[in-house]
Amino acid sequence: MAPAHPAHAGSDIARRPVVGWYAHHLGVGHVARARVVAARMQADVTILSSAPRPDDWPSERWVDLPRDDAAEGHDHTAGGVLHWAPLQHSGFRSRMQIISAWVAEQRPATFVTDVSVEVALLVRLLGVPVATFVKPGDRSDRQHQLAYDSATALIATWPRAASIVGGWQPRWDDKTTWLGSFSRFDDRAPVAPPRGRRVALVWGAGGTDVTEAQIDAARRATSDWSWTVCRDVGPDALWQSLQDADVVVGHAGQNVVSEVAAARRGAVIIAQRRPHDEQHFTVRGLEATGVGHGLSTWPEPGVWPSLLESASRIDVDGWSRWTDGGGAARCAALIDALAGVESS
Repeated sequence: MAPAHPAHAGSDIARRPVVGWYAHHLGVGHVARARVVAARMQADVTILSSAPRPDDWPSERWVDLPRDDAAEGHDHTAGGVLHWAPLQHSGFRSRMQIISAWVAEQRPATFVTDVSVEVALLVRLLGVPVATFVKPGDRSDRQHQLAYDSATALIATWPRAASIVGGWQPRWDDKTTWLGSFSRFDDRAPVAPPRGRRVALVWGAGGTDVTEAQIDAARRATSDWSWTVCRDVGPDALWQSLQDADVVVGHAGQNVVSEVAAARRGAVIIAQRRPHDEQHFTVRGLEATGVGHGLSTWPEPGVWPSLLESASRIDVDGWSRWTDGGGAARCAALIDALAGVESS
């Protein structure tokens, strides 16, 4: 079993409340969000994840969880009550044991889940307050309803007006905070678009339905535009590409949308297939709030010239309705308060 991080007797860290933060391994957005918020918190955050630990994140504040997505076990949904709780699955059993042991040893003041219904329920059953990030999409299924009902606090990283959760229940309103989006780029000041007919194509790490042939066809149809494809690039290089672009084309993952919003660029945001149609709900919210062009499918080549022209004329100040740069600080203050940290 992976060791929980040790207490530092006599240090400031030992005296601060402990917060556990479960970050899902799919894509890079979950870990990135944890880091952005933790940097602004007074409580001591430990991330528990199956994702790789970033090189600059302290090992003593990271708990490696084994993957649980191997083809093992049976009755994976517990008769439809849960999303993923297979019987006789070594990875699932081990990760739940490690989380339970960490909670028993560290006694966190609160625990954040981003995201897992099963982890949220486990930690709540261990008697720890749980703050759960809400995801866009159709969350009317019994599993999400149970997780959201049992959470102490719900956190939504978009403006309330976007209304991008299917199956939302009014009984959750009082414990929900709509932060607006935030990203690792919120501390950077965007510059005015260069108006050089440049496109930055940005896909996250969660996979894409779009083929190279479709991208090539879009580029050929817009030969008077220069396209830069941004995949697996570092934050500095990505920010520079966003700033160099007149228009950003990307998928509707929360991380990509929040970074485009921070860059204040005209955008074409295209939904990809994800569980619960979360990206399709997000593009509807973008359209409802009047920022970017939200599309449900990759356009045909002949659509691209007018689409890029239109996106380049979008009032990019409208992104302030989606993110105002203060979402991460508000999130940090919320979780600190749940952990019992008095605001200074």
